Amino acid sequence: MPPFRRPPHAAPTRLPPREALDLGETDVLIAGGGPAGLGAALGAAAAGARVVLVERYGFLGGNATAALVMPIASYYTELPADAHGASEGPGLLVPQDHGAGAPIIGGALRTLVERLVQAGGAIAPSRSTGFVVPFDAEVFKTVALDLLDDAGVQFLLHAFASGVVGAGGAPGVVFETKSGPVVLRAKVVVDCTGDGDVAAQAGAAFDCGRKEDGLMQPMSLMFLMAQFEQEAFRAYVASHPGQWKGVYGLWDLVRQAAEAGELDLPREDILLFSTPHAHEAAVNSTRVTNVSGTDVFDLTYAEREGRRQVRRIAAFLRKYVPGFEDAYLQQSGAAIGVRESRCIRGRYVITAEDILSARKFDDAIAHGTYPIDIHNPAGRGTILKRVPPGEAYDIPLRCLIPEAPDSLLVAGRCISGTHEALSSYRVMPISMATGQAAGVCAALSARNAVPAHRIDPDDVRAELRRQGAILLH
Repeated sequence: MPPFRRPPHAAPTRLPPREALDLGETDVLIAGGGPAGLGAALGAAAAGARVVLVERYGFLGGNATAALVMPIASYYTELPADAHGASEGPGLLVPQDHGAGAPIIGGALRTLVERLVQAGGAIAPSRSTGFVVPFDAEVFKTVALDLLDDAGVQFLLHAFASGVVGAGGAPGVVFETKSGPVVLRAKVVVDCTGDGDVAAQAGAAFDCGRKEDGLMQPMSLMFLMAQFEQEAFRAYVASHPGQWKGVYGLWDLVRQAAEAGELDLPREDILLFSTPHAHEAAVNSTRVTNVSGTDVFDLTYAEREGRRQVRRIAAFLRKYVPGFEDAYLQQSGAAIGVRESRCIRGRYVITAEDILSARKFDDAIAHGTYPIDIHNPAGRGTILKRVPPGEAYDIPLRCLIPEAPDSLLVAGRCISGTHEALSSYRVMPISMATGQAAGVCAALSARNAVPAHRIDPDDVRAELRRQGAILLH
C-alpha cells in the first residue's frame, strides 16, 4: 500500500480553542537539542543565563543520533593537495594521507569531542581520519546529557514545537507533549530546530531551496553494517585502485549488480565511513529527491523510500563487496536525514561567493572550511567546490538574527544563507559553532533587555573567546 499523500482537495478546518500548561519563564529558551541546540545551550549558560532546552525526541543529538549522520565533518583548514598527496574523502574507509592545517572551531565543539573521546565514543581528529571525528551515536546521547547537566541547563524531551504565543519581552513557544500542550516563555528564544519551525511560526521570513525552482537537496537515510571485516575490504581497495575516484568507488561492483538487476543506485557514489568500532561501517548512499523536510507527506514518502534503498544497498554490500560477506544491517536512522529546508532571512544573507572567497566580516562569530557540497535536488550528481587551501570563511552574527521578530535568534542549518551556501555551513561543527554564538548573543540580549540586533558584536566575540571559541581575527 502506498504512503498517505495529501488529498488534492484538502482544505483547512478550524479547531476548537484549547488550553496549555504554562511552565513559566526563563532567560533563554532553546528549541532543538541537536549540535546547534547543544552549542546554544552551553554558550548561553556559560554567559550566565538561565537556560531551558526542549527537544522533540527522547534523546539529544539531532541528526547526529536520530539520523546517524556521521562522522563529524572536518573543522580544520586544508592544505594544498600537492603538499600532502591527499585524496578526497575524509573519514572514508579508503586509506588516505589527508593533510590539514589547524582547527578553526573550538569552544563547545572541542568540549564535546574531548568528552566523546574520553568516553570511548569517538576517534580524535587526526591525519589518519582525514581530521573528521568518527563517533558512536549511543555514547553521543549520554555525553550530551552530561554536558547539559554540568552546565546547569534544564531540558525537556518528547516535546515538539508547534506554535508561538505572546509577543514582546517574554514570547512563549507551544510544545506538544503526551501530557498535552505546554508553553514555555523566555526573554529570548533560539531556534535550533534545523527547519526553522519556531521562527516560521513567529512570522519570520524564509526561503527554501534553489532560486530557479525551489527544489531542495535530497534526503538520505544512513545506516550501520556490523560484523564487517575491515582488513578484507582494505585488501580489495589496495588491489583495485582503479575502483576509486576521489571519494567515490566500487564502480565495477556497482556495475555488475546493476547489470544483474540487483541494484539501481539512486546516487552516483557508495560512501563508507569508519566508526570507533573495528567491525562496523557507516553507509551514506541513499538519496530521496523532490521532497521537503517541512511536509509530513513528503517525509512519510521519504522514510519508506529511504528504507527500501537501505535494504537494497545492504544486500549489494553483502553479495558483492569483500569484507561484507557476513555483515548485517545493525541499525538505520530513527529518522531520515534532512539536508535542507527553510533558511530564515536574517540581517545578512551569506552566499557561495562569500564562502569560496573566504570572505571576512567584522562581526564574525564562527568559521567554516567545509566545501560547497550540493547533492543534486533532482537526481544523481554532486557539486563540490572547495574553500581556498589554508583559508576559512566567516559567518557574521547578522546571519543568526532574523529581520523580525526581535526576541528570536536562529542557529544551525536554518541560518540566513542561499541554497548554495547552506550546502557548506549545514554540517555539525559549523552548526554547533553558530549555536554557541547564538546562545551567547541571546544571553546578552536577555541580560541587557535589548533586542539581539542591538547587542555589540564585539561583546559577543569577547564572550565567545572567553568560552574557548576560535575567532581568527
